[in-house]
Amino acid sequence: MKTLNIRTQQKDQIINITDVVAEYVHRAAKSDIGLCTLFVAHTTAALTTADLDPGTDLDFLEALRRILPEDIHYRHPHDPSHTPDHILSSIIGPSLVIPYSNKRLLLGVWQSIVLVELDGPRQRNIHISC
Repeated sequence: MKTLNIRTQQKDQIINITDVVAEYVHRAAKSDIGLCTLFVAHTTAALTTADLDPGTDLDFLEALRRILPEDIHYRHPHDPSHTPDHILSSIIGPSLVIPYSNKRLLLGVWQSIVLVELDGPRQRNIHISC
């Protein structure tokens, strides 16, 4: 298992981690075929795949923020304004499982593996195993 330590720079941010994950699979996979599991160990960040054509990261983040209504009275005990970050990260999810063959990730042509930061800037830890 490997832990990626990623420092985010913005409140909301998409970070492409595809190359780092692909390199880990290539070096560390115990067999030619299998599954790569990723887990972000935080409640205000998430993992998913995305098309990263220019501007699509910002489109994704803007669409996420518009999902939740603005007139909700949140009850989060230490900071109610931070509750949407928890909700959005839960909707996306903290983990991914990606198949690989010949020690190469089986991603679609336009798919990238991304960390979705929703409460940055912060240090984020992503655990990877395959």
